[in-house]
Amino acid sequence: MSNPNWQIPTNLQPDPDDYRFDLERTLRSVVGLRANVPADAFTAGALGTERAGSGVVIRDDGLVLTIGYLITEAETVWLISADGRAVPGHALAYDQNTGFGLVQALGRLGLPAIEMGDSTHLKLGDTAIAAASGGRERAIATRIAGRQEFAGYWEYLLDEAIYTAPAHPFWSGAALIGLDGKLLGTGSLILQQGDGKGRRHDMNMFVPIGLLRPILDDLLTLGRVNQPPRPWLGVYVMESEGVLVVQGMADGGPAEKAGVQTGDRIVGVGEDDIADLGGLWRRLWATGPAGAAVRLRLLRDGNDMAVRVSTADRTKFLRAPRLH
Repeated sequence: MSNPNWQIPTNLQPDPDDYRFDLERTLRSVVGLRANVPADAFTAGALGTERAGSGVVIRDDGLVLTIGYLITEAETVWLISADGRAVPGHALAYDQNTGFGLVQALGRLGLPAIEMGDSTHLKLGDTAIAAASGGRERAIATRIAGRQEFAGYWEYLLDEAIYTAPAHPFWSGAALIGLDGKLLGTGSLILQQGDGKGRRHDMNMFVPIGLLRPILDDLLTLGRVNQPPRPWLGVYVMESEGVLVVQGMADGGPAEKAGVQTGDRIVGVGEDDIADLGGLWRRLWATGPAGAAVRLRLLRDGNDMAVRVSTADRTKFLRAPRLH
């Protein structure tokens, strides 16, 4: 968001007359978010040291929901209202499993909180609003284009993510708002989908708000979900036509220490063959909590081999948030 004057084309903006709730008031709940991360932080190389996106106020006390990668290892966080007021925030929690992040405003935001809706009932073709901070000029009228699994190369999986089109160009932490004015999801990604005719269409992926309800109390009281952390390999794996290839590894992570190499093909975990990225992460997480040993079956330079990886808790590699 380097250009402060950007806006969505008028024909794509939501029309207040199309909604039975106060659109302008609801969009005030969406705030800008800027985070600064130390240069030596674990995620600085991949995610940068200056991160910008949006968040949405979900409680009257200034609790803001965003996408977690914006605030991971953040040293400072600022929340910016649509009228330009800036309030410091504290990175309260980041749930690795869902991708949600929570920020507590450390000053008075004075903004309305948006009520969480029911994302489970969304159907293909339903209309919604994707909103970044800045009011109607930075919101887009969109539709639900998909409800399906999303598997990320960074050891991330959602059983049923929400996909929308047309896509919002500034999706990070954006709010997905339903026709009842309630929050349905948090913006995570932009991606492309082919239409079978050689054309590619941009879509956003949103994390469904229904995943937040069961874990919100834990995140507020503990800063994490009250369950054993998942085992983490520290690999970045890309899938193409059923082939899983290691594209990179976290420096000093479990896979690198075990001798996994970039270019290795992952063909199995233990005795189980693996055919897709979602299957890889599910099988990995089924081995037990972080620290469990995992036997990865690889294909390297045409040769079958196996590597034993002692998994780790990913959060142990990250700087803990500090309250200033």
